[in-house]
Amino acid sequence: MTDKYAVIGNPIAHSKSPLIHRMFAEQTGEDISYEAVLAPLDGFSATVERLRKEGYKGCNVTVPFKFEAFKIADSYGFEVMDALESDQRADAVNTLTFLNGKIIGYNTDGIGLINDIQKNRSVELKSKRILLIGAGGAAAGVLHPLLEASQAPLVIYNRTLGNAEALQKNVTQHEKFRLISIRPVQFGGLDSEQFDVVINATSAGLTDSEIPLPPTIFASGALAYDMMYGRETPFMRFAREQRAQVADGLGMLVEQAAEAFYIWRDVRPDTAPVIAALRNR
Repeated sequence: MTDKYAVIGNPIAHSKSPLIHRMFAEQTGEDISYEAVLAPLDGFSATVERLRKEGYKGCNVTVPFKFEAFKIADSYGFEVMDALESDQRADAVNTLTFLNGKIIGYNTDGIGLINDIQKNRSVELKSKRILLIGAGGAAAGVLHPLLEASQAPLVIYNRTLGNAEALQKNVTQHEKFRLISIRPVQFGGLDSEQFDVVINATSAGLTDSEIPLPPTIFASGALAYDMMYGRETPFMRFAREQRAQVADGLGMLVEQAAEAFYIWRDVRPDTAPVIAALRNR
């Protein structure tokens, strides 16, 4: 019998997740269906409960429901790999499994980002100076894996300083990160600093909004990574003008989906042909 999965969000019509998981299923021979589900802004929990009653095995969660997904999970799965130990601490969940009447939450965004940068982009993160732009669910979901991969000072750069400080406080509560410098900075507060990797985890690209960054922000050979995909954002254009390497989030999207697929099916798909197929489209 075909096992059912879905991605829940609002908006959701643009999502490439159904196509990605269909390609994964064809590649691996897994018998699944996967659809996009629009949940009302005040109806995420009810939507999840409906899917459970209809026999779905799990779902992915996208904006704006990742924090709510964390709250409704009964427990958090850590067995996939060490980087996913950050699921519970991130307070943001993007993958749910329905098992024995319980909801198990994961966040595969972080390992998806790490895999895309290190495996697909061949950029080693160890000891790299990282600037993480944003302090919302997307930033929270990738912060711990970034710190684990880099083991180096990181700056959280956000429009609202208080949100960046809250994210920093959340991180420094945990012993493994207490010796790493994690500094919150409000927009406009960066001067002559330079970074090896600059990651935009905000939704500024959706509204073509500029992010206040000094032109000297990128170190020689720096990677500018926008977690958005499917469009040339102002951040990406700015980075190209400063001669940084520029990447969008399509590879991350496929890599995080592959981790979710592995959680659900215990089968790891090959992401390279899927990324190539999406690029060709």
